[in-house]
Order: sequence, then structure tokens, then C-alpha cells
Amino acid sequence: MSTKFLERQNGRIAYDDAGNGPLVLCAPSMGDVRAEYRFLTPHLVNAGYRMVTMDLRGLGESSTEWSDFSVAGVGSDMVALLRHLNAGPAVIVGTSMAAGAAVWAAAEAPELVSRLVLIGPFVRGESSTTNRLLYSLLFAKPWGAAAWLKYYGSLYPTQKPADYTAYAAALRSNLGEPGRFAALQAMLVASKAASEARLSQVKAPALVLMGTKDPDFKAPETEARWVAAQLRADYRMIEDAGHYPHAEMPDVVAPPLLAFLKGMPVAVSEEAVYAA
Repeated sequence: MSTKFLERQNGRIAYDDAGNGPLVLCAPSMGDVRAEYRFLTPHLVNAGYRMVTMDLRGLGESSTEWSDFSVAGVGSDMVALLRHLNAGPAVIVGTSMAAGAAVWAAAEAPELVSRLVLIGPFVRGESSTTNRLLYSLLFAKPWGAAAWLKYYGSLYPTQKPADYTAYAAALRSNLGEPGRFAALQAMLVASKAASEARLSQVKAPALVLMGTKDPDFKAPETEARWVAAQLRADYRMIEDAGHYPHAEMPDVVAPPLLAFLKGMPVAVSEEAVYAA
């Protein structure tokens, strides 16, 4: 596929467009690129969906000249891209920080969003001064990219994709391009408050997917249950998966995701969660 671009006032967003049918817009985790969805895309395209995968601002093939790398900024890119595509209400799939951006987008433009799928979602919390200092030390030049890739590898606790070595090398190369690692650093310390504040405003049906071994959360199921409750949604735990269950175990993730998109009940590890 040839890369397409959405031109915005302060830069441009790169995306791929594959398949035909109801639109599914996918956004990767910070520090990753749209190819994060390379294993999930065939499942959805073969099931009759149009898959659009976007790079976050500053990363992949998107431009770097942005002043805002928050969930609100990325969420505004999602809204702008959906309006540009003009394909009716769409499903948004977001991983990690992009899940928070998806929440922001769904609350900002409910007429554009039919469903939400939040994978390993970071949707709440301020970045403390301590955390900002820690990130600045851990991921400072000249060792920043290497440190990030070491951390990135830990997000696949059970099995890495067959192409992981080449994929990680490509990620490191991308982060080595001017402005890209600075964009990642800005995302790391950005507040998630804008998504947390909008959780109660989301009207679209949602599904939370979380790996039982996601190392980004002290208690992954507790976090999944909390996010699902705020959204009056269901959640599904993916046994032994880490922060990227859709890349680590795509054949396990695809069936419940497709069932949710078709409006069918999704089996969860416990009774489905609904907020009062």
C-alpha cells in the first residue's frame, strides 16, 4: 500500500487504507507505528471491513512539527481524518495512549464514532514531576532509542512476533529520524486528564481488551474493569498477553473483536461489567 496523508494546519498525518466496507480506524501506541496492526488488518479486511491505520503525530511517516502531543491533540487528528474520509460513523481502535485519544475523539464527535475498541488503555492520570524526571533520564540521548527498544521488547512477555527483530530495527531507525524521539518524549510526559474527563461523555458501545501480563499496569484486570465500568462497556482479558495482544496473539484477539463489531455478545473473563 502507498502511504496517504491528511494535511492539517500544523502538519500532516500518514495513513494506510485497505479493504472495503464499514470503516475501522486504528491508531498505534506511542513509540510504535501504524504497522502495529499488520497482523490484525487481514482478519478485518477478510471479514468485510475497511481498515485505515494511522501514524501518530511525530512518528512513523507523520510530520514532526507539532506543539501538542497530548491525547487531545491525537484525538483531534482522529476526528479530522474521519471527517476527511467521510465514510459514515466508524469504529476507532486505539492502543495505550491512543486509546485515550480515541475516548477524546468519541466524546468530541459522537456522530463520527460507532464503536470503540481500547487495547491496553491509558486513559487517566497526570504525569508527575517524578515521572517526568525519570523519563528524561531513562530516555535521554544518546542511549534513549536503545533504552526505549529494550523497554518495548518487555511489552511482549510471552511471545514476540516472528518478524520482531526486523520490526524493532525499523522502529529504532524511525526514532532516529530528526524530531521523532522528541515527539515520543513529549507523549510520555503528556497528561491523560483530557481523556479521563471525557469517559462519562462517550455514548458509543466500547470493548476493552487487556493482556493478563501487560507490564504497563500493576493490576491489568483491575484497570480493564475500571475503564469498562466508566464506559458502561465490556472487557476481555487475553491470557498471557502483554501490552500488544493484537500483535502478540492476533488469532486470539480477532474473534472477540469481530464479534463485538458485529454486535454480538463478547465472552469475558468475569461477568460483563456495566456501570450503574
